[in-house]
Amino acid sequence: MNHTWPSRLLGVAVPLVLALVVSVVLLQLAGAPPFEALRLLGDGSVGSLAKISDTLSAWVPLTLAAAGLVVTFAAGLWNIGVEGQIVAGAIAATWVAREMPGSAPVVITLMLVAGVVGGLLWALLAGVLKTRGGVNEIFGGLGLDFVASGLAIYLIIGPWKREGIASTSGTDLFRPEAWMPTVGDAQIPVIPVVLTVLAVVLVYVLMRGTRFGLRLKAVGKNRRSAHLLGIPTERYTLAAFMVCGALAGLAGAILVSSVFHKLVPAVSGGYGFLGILVVLLAGYRAAWIAPIALFFAAVAVGSTQLSLRLDLDSSLGGVLQGVLVLLVILLGGWRAVRSRRSTEHAAQEEP
Repeated sequence: MNHTWPSRLLGVAVPLVLALVVSVVLLQLAGAPPFEALRLLGDGSVGSLAKISDTLSAWVPLTLAAAGLVVTFAAGLWNIGVEGQIVAGAIAATWVAREMPGSAPVVITLMLVAGVVGGLLWALLAGVLKTRGGVNEIFGGLGLDFVASGLAIYLIIGPWKREGIASTSGTDLFRPEAWMPTVGDAQIPVIPVVLTVLAVVLVYVLMRGTRFGLRLKAVGKNRRSAHLLGIPTERYTLAAFMVCGALAGLAGAILVSSVFHKLVPAVSGGYGFLGILVVLLAGYRAAWIAPIALFFAAVAVGSTQLSLRLDLDSSLGGVLQGVLVLLVILLGGWRAVRSRRSTEHAAQEEP
């Protein structure tokens, strides 16, 4: 085992424990029984097969978005447009579900492919705006997020509106052939989980064991130096956007085919923005994406029990997630300051 794994595990475990301690204090100040609230969080997310299924359904798009963001972060890019890429993938998959005939395996496969292509092209647009138009990826991505959301709403209340109804609740339900198959009465989303695991493994291998990953990291560390060394920085920037967009689009296709069974305005569910927090907590490492995203998904799903059982706002789950990320950032900054001071002290002691 790599000798750095214990320190990496400690770097995740310490903020998690501190976040739980802070959460207990906050719950106590709010007048809620903290340990009962934490028990309900666990029971609401993994207390039965049906709840595990719900947690996995939330874990899949979050993990796919985070896995894609690992690639763009490695290239030094803040791909805030990942939300729009999820929506673009959902729209493309919805078009297939509505327009393409065929059996369930054919339709679902085409939906997944369309989602990948839709997300990829939407991300490529953000990449072109940056590389050719000089638009910062944060502003370009946010703008495209609004465009994608607006396009989804237009389609829902316009061309794809329900028969006789102009409602923002979503399109008509897809025909049965466009529903992602599940396993058992608990409706375990096996196919989405398998695709997500494969995507995480692909990103891990891509970033650790390929020339592409090495060059991409070089672009992220110092774009100008990478260009002087002969690395086509524009091409690698676009490639990073495309990989992230493809995974985000896949998440969008899975959401409409496996979760909603239709296109809804808020189809992205904030998974893109939450994916950024997951990547920050993972230290930009693909190996930690899946378990950390599972924790976030469990908290998000389990927090509904707080309002049902304790009459607390379910947003407390988001508070726990936010506290965790804030502690990671603070501890990371503290370690950086300690490392810099140690380096300066060692330099002063040299003869």
